[in-house]
Amino acid sequence: MTIHSLRKTFGAVAAAFAASSIFAADFPSKTVRIINPFPPGGSVDLVARLLGADLGKTWGQQVIVDNRAGASGNIGTEVAKNSAPDGYTLLLHTLPFVTNQFVYTTLPFDPLADFAPVSVVTALDSLLVVHPSLPVHTVRELIALAKAKPGALSYGTAGPATNPHIAGELLNYLGKVNITAVHYKGGGPATTAVISGEMQMYFSNTIADAMPQVEAKRLRALGVTSLKRSPVAPQIPTLAESGLPGYEFSTWHVLAAPAATPRALITQINDTLRRILRTPEAVQRWRERGIELVVNTPDEAAAHLKKEIQKWRVVFKERGMKAE
Repeated sequence: MTIHSLRKTFGAVAAAFAASSIFAADFPSKTVRIINPFPPGGSVDLVARLLGADLGKTWGQQVIVDNRAGASGNIGTEVAKNSAPDGYTLLLHTLPFVTNQFVYTTLPFDPLADFAPVSVVTALDSLLVVHPSLPVHTVRELIALAKAKPGALSYGTAGPATNPHIAGELLNYLGKVNITAVHYKGGGPATTAVISGEMQMYFSNTIADAMPQVEAKRLRALGVTSLKRSPVAPQIPTLAESGLPGYEFSTWHVLAAPAATPRALITQINDTLRRILRTPEAVQRWRERGIELVVNTPDEAAAHLKKEIQKWRVVFKERGMKAE
């Protein structure tokens, strides 16, 4: 390589770096969109709206939540993948972001190659609820009923490979039962189905949002999916306490951008998240909704996604979970 070509290469790199730095310094100068690849009413929608409100207040710009539901999050995720890598379109996703590859023959995105993670924003536990007409009050009684009446019980999910589906299949796996999964188009419709009696049970992703229905006796809570009781509802036992030793399921929400988004911009958005979500006031406000804030670095978020892929590959293979 000649000195002239080296100068051209270094000059191009320097110009690109300077442009990305200037661009990041000016960000945001217009409305930012957070794509939620699920319908309104589920945990992703809740987190996206809470996050959008906090970011909008800090940035002084509107942050809108764009629901692009379908195919267990695949449709909205593809929209985000194909958006301009300028920071003005972000994606908020949860476990299906990394597990859909195990249930769909073809996937329109690669969670690692097509996206640049900004941060894992939250960690939260689920709540197993049943319709009051189901004659069980503990997980032990639920498992006994499922074994006594094979094929008679079913649970709702937000779609194949979604959090409620994975939580339910983990119950099947550890409890050695076969409760049938019935897929709805999102967590909101699945919750409504259980409240109406159309469906027998459901794993609610947001404990705080399910509790009013439990307190009104429209739903009965059997247990939380964490190893420890939730501070939001300490009176409710864990699934492990209620009859299924070793059961633990928690999920997360990750904020990501299209892969070509400048690293300086990814870092800037991450810095903003860390600044506004690590205050005691923010932690308490989100915790009251049953959500624990995480807010890690982009590199830590990427490592988390890789670890989750390896973790769930085994369960999906064991249960033969596929999109139907």
